[in-house]
This record gives sequence, C-alpha cells and structure tokens, in this order.
Amino acid sequence: MNLKQAFILALKSLSASKMRAILTMLGIIIGVAAVIVIVSMVNGVTSDIVSRFEKMGATTINVNVMGRGGNRNVSVDDMQNLVDDNPEYLKSMTPVITIAGTTVKNGSANVAPSTLAGVNEYYTGIKGREIDLGRGLQYADSEYRLRNCVIGTYIAKELFGTTQVLGESIKINGIDFSVVGVLDEAADGEEASEDDIILVPYTMSQKITSGFSMGTYTFNAVSKEVADKAQSLIQQYLLGVFGSENAYRVSNMSEMIDTVNEMMASMSLMLAGIAAVSLLVGGIGIMNIMLVSVTERTREIGIRKSLGATPWDIMSQFVVEAITTSCLGGVIGILLGIVGSYAASALMDMKSVVSLGAIAISFTVSALIGIAFGYFPAKKASRLNPIDALRYD
Repeated sequence: MNLKQAFILALKSLSASKMRAILTMLGIIIGVAAVIVIVSMVNGVTSDIVSRFEKMGATTINVNVMGRGGNRNVSVDDMQNLVDDNPEYLKSMTPVITIAGTTVKNGSANVAPSTLAGVNEYYTGIKGREIDLGRGLQYADSEYRLRNCVIGTYIAKELFGTTQVLGESIKINGIDFSVVGVLDEAADGEEASEDDIILVPYTMSQKITSGFSMGTYTFNAVSKEVADKAQSLIQQYLLGVFGSENAYRVSNMSEMIDTVNEMMASMSLMLAGIAAVSLLVGGIGIMNIMLVSVTERTREIGIRKSLGATPWDIMSQFVVEAITTSCLGGVIGILLGIVGSYAASALMDMKSVVSLGAIAISFTVSALIGIAFGYFPAKKASRLNPIDALRYD
C-alpha cells in the first residue's frame, strides 16, 4: 500500500465517524488556535510599543544626572557646549525640567496638567512634535526668562473651550504666562495623553515652584547610524566629570526598542508554551482513539494480513490516519486562530499581527504530534497475528 492509498483510507475512516473525528481533533484545534491568538496579540502589542518608541525618535538619547554631591555637577551650558563641540554626532539638546504640584487657571477654569516641563527651543523638534498654531519656544524665551508657554490641545480645550488661544493668558501657580503656541493634536486631545502638556522656558522653572527636578536632558543624535557613538560620547564626558558611572544614566531609544522586543519575545514564548499544553493533550487524545480504532478493526487487520499485507502496510495505514487527523485539526485550528486574533483585536481594541511563523510552527507541531502519538497504536496493529486477528470477535 502506498501513502496515497493510506491517505484515502484515512479520509474514509474519518468521514465514517465524523463526531469522533472532531472530538479527537479538539485538543489539537484548541492548542493551535490558542498559540496563534496569543502570539498574534503579543506581536500586535510589541508592534504598537515599538512604533511609539520609534515615533519618539531612534536618534533620541535620554540623560539623567543624579550627581555625587559636592562641587561636581553639570549645567545646561555644559551640555550645550558638548553638542556644539561634537556636531558630527550631536544635533541638539534640551533640558527637561519636570515641574510638579502646579495649578493652571484661566478665570474660574482650572486644570492640573499631566506634563508641565521647562524646556528650550529644541524640545519639539527632538520629540517630533509640530506646532499647530503660533510658534514654539525660542532662544529668547529662555535667555530673557519670558513668560511665554506652548500648550497641548487638551489644556486649550479645558481652559478655553477651543484651540484658538494665541495671545491668551493663563496663570501657572499664580504667575501669568502668555500662550504663544499650540501643539499639534497627537492623542485626540485626551487627558493624561501627549496633548495634556504645557511647555515653558526652562529658566522659568524655579520661579513657578520649588518642586521641580533638575538633571534630565534629552539629546538628538545627527543620525540613527551614529546614535550609539553619540551615546558613548556623552557617557565618556559625564564619567570625566563625576568619575563614577553611578552618578548618571544614559539611554537611547534603540536600546529601549531592543529591550522591549526581547521582553515581549520571552513573554510570547512563555504564553505560547502554556497554550501548547493543549497540543500535548490533543496528542494523547489521538493516541487513545487510535488504540480504540485498532481494537475495533482487529478483524479487518487480520483479513488484510491474510491477503498479503505486510506489517509496514498496516503500520503506515494507521500512522497516516493519525497524521491526517492531527493535520486536519491543525488546519482548523489555524483558521480559528486567525479569526480569533482579529475578533480579540476588535473586542479589546488592540492591534493584532498574525504571525506566519507561528502558523508554520503550529502546523508542523500538529503533524509531528500525529506521527509521535500515532506510532504506538500503529506498531501494535502491525504486530497482530493474522490468525488471532481473524478469530477476534
């Protein structure tokens, strides 16, 4: 008997008992579908996170200076000089002074911004933000400590009910600031988003409140290709100033993207491994049903052997039947997994990226399960004595 004949016999056997075949495949179907859905959802989340990091710029380098006390410190001018002295690696720099515990008012309307930061004129360019109305902060704003600010659309709508707010005045902790620009809307103008932000000249930070943190800087490398070199340059400079790597932390977006990819890949592997337990259960189910099938067809095996069928013919028939059962379950599981991925994406409002690799691996594993768990029943069938098999009732 060749493999084609064995495959045809397997299909006939499965069609003769459809309900049992479906129940036999159920473990494989659930396992394959679960693996595809989980991997697709994790891939979607990873893609979304990575795209957010990339939007912030693969050339962005974040520096947090903790210091060591004493006279060892760096200033904004020191950091700017580092940029000016290395134009082949560094393009621009902004201090990012986070201002906490503020109240922003316009008449009776008030809001507590999720981000109120003291920055310079390079901030919006480094962060990839555009100015929708008016202008961004300029060098003169920081140099002369002008009371100008740039706000997000959420702040504008909360305080004024519109984004047409150029020239309007707001009070930040009782100090009047003039709105000179409105940032482009990046997150539908929602609270606690990229639109819930106020930017002021960094030189005004201390006047607004004493509750601010110094020592955070954001650099922009000339290109993605030299970002690592630019990062090393900053690290070497800070090491020369402080003499200890514990006094500062330097990171770039490329490192963060790599870290996210590694973390999500590990999570995907772990979750897929948990889901794959269903494949093992499905394989055990196939083996049990095949053993039952061998027992039910003992007389048939005896007739075939008496007509000249070899042990290989008998074994191949049952192995092919087990593989066919497993592969059909795998195909159904793949289809359900793809549909389930998009359904879960729609219900959970998350991006889903169906992985061709997960599909290929799931199908291959389902076929291997058919071989592994179908071999023992097939071997048992091939060893039956034809005389004893014919006598079996």
